[in-house]
Amino acid sequence: MQIRKALSTLLAIVGIAAFAPQVCAQSPLFSSLNPPQPHEAGKVEVLEFFWYGCPHCYAIESSVNAWIKSKPADVVFKRVPTYNESWAPMVTLYYTLEAMGVLDQYHQKVFDAIHKDHVNLNNAKKRDEWLKANGIDPAKYAEVEKSFSVVTNVNRARQLTQSYKVDAVPRFFVNGKYWTSADQAGGEDKLLLVVNQMIALARKEKS
Repeated sequence: MQIRKALSTLLAIVGIAAFAPQVCAQSPLFSSLNPPQPHEAGKVEVLEFFWYGCPHCYAIESSVNAWIKSKPADVVFKRVPTYNESWAPMVTLYYTLEAMGVLDQYHQKVFDAIHKDHVNLNNAKKRDEWLKANGIDPAKYAEVEKSFSVVTNVNRARQLTQSYKVDAVPRFFVNGKYWTSADQAGGEDKLLLVVNQMIALARKEKS
């Protein structure tokens, strides 16, 4: 009986630990980036590298949005559209919508267009048709697309993708040092739990 009681107690402790914040730098749920990258001073910075065409990024988008609404005040969240040559049109789309001041309004609609309506937004003609159908002037879009701010941000996304060594998405980074993915976290549903663990570690290190 004593052995059974001790085993039950151990299992209970393990069960609790599985849901408690883990602040061990050697956690198997996340990794350290080498070398670490600069991050926003005075805050805990969370970056999400994503791609509009990624079904996994699409699947977690509602959870990410809910997490953003409840994140602590000392946490700043930024999305980075991951850059490679074939994904470049979607990077440009993201930053053009941002420069036009309509990103918040259309971010989810872009995801839906690709994954629900199967619109090929990589195709300029299809993209312009979609823009027009959604109340955006394609001519105005084409003008903003070539602007200095958009070109600069696209180049910045390319640099960040390389510096952070992103070869798959979605991928989350905290303070330019710790990162996790769905595979490493144990599933898409656990990603933001692990992000919270990385935040706890970064906050502990900062203090």
